[in-house]
Amino acid sequence: MSELRWNPMLEEWVITATHRQDRTFLPPRNFCPLCPTKKGKFPTEIPEDRYEIAVFENKFPSLQRNAPKPAVGSNALYRVAPAQGICEVVVYTARHATTLAAQPVEEIYKLVKVWQDRYRELGARKFIKYVYIFENKGEITGVTLHHPHGQIYAFPFIPPKVKTELSAAKKYFAKNKKCLFCDILKAEKKNKKRMVAENAGFAAFVPFYSRFPYEVNILSKKHKSSLLDFTEKDMKELSLLLKTVLVKYDRLFNFSFPYIMLMHQAPTGGKKYEYTHWHMEFYPPYRTEKKVKYLAGCEAGAGSFINDTLAEEKAAELRKLRVKF
Repeated sequence: MSELRWNPMLEEWVITATHRQDRTFLPPRNFCPLCPTKKGKFPTEIPEDRYEIAVFENKFPSLQRNAPKPAVGSNALYRVAPAQGICEVVVYTARHATTLAAQPVEEIYKLVKVWQDRYRELGARKFIKYVYIFENKGEITGVTLHHPHGQIYAFPFIPPKVKTELSAAKKYFAKNKKCLFCDILKAEKKNKKRMVAENAGFAAFVPFYSRFPYEVNILSKKHKSSLLDFTEKDMKELSLLLKTVLVKYDRLFNFSFPYIMLMHQAPTGGKKYEYTHWHMEFYPPYRTEKKVKYLAGCEAGAGSFINDTLAEEKAAELRKLRVKF
């Protein structure tokens, strides 16, 4: 069962998806549902004995293409709606014991093309308002399957954080007649102290207002609203910079660095959003090699983040790490 329940205090939808309680949780490697299906072996979610990248609908979706009728009725205070949407799993590789950081640039490029394809196809559906691409890496972020993969949620509404971001960008554009994100990138490039890496098309930096010690944003240097604006050259340059950032993360403390990786871009539906700017954000949970940044009372209850580090110092740590691949 899944449904949308309206929170009147925060004016946002909460997804209730009770069937996800039964989803697969950290299975043994021999029973990984994301590995290729081998003849005479455990039947996985991918009925092929080999593949490069696989995309399929989540077996335990938070949002459902054919959403069931809500379990409770709706009223003026407590609104309820069907949780109609699409949840997809994007499996990066057939190899189980690896990560996106370990993938060759050519394979990351193929993944970027898949992201573009899924954004286009899912966003073309009338009931979809926002296509959200993300990856949770590491058990500490809540991952339930070790096989390297990401997810795509095609929402029937614009998620609250994205909505706030879009509102700020729209106000800035109306007041200054230019893009908020373009100005942020301009400021970071001028300052240089928070820059991590860059190439001809993209820049990676620890934002001035970072909430996590090693938070990194990747922005396109040219004003691009969504993946649909990307050329082949753009996708290749993004692949190179993404690989650079991921390898730097792994070399920071010499272990496979966990993170939440996400992508923000224009909502779907055909409307033009000239004030939006495609970007990626990384939220790593570690603040030192052995200490974790927990979202405790101030962050979880008040929504106000406390960062124990300086963005300039953390950026310098990441920037000085040499990357060869």
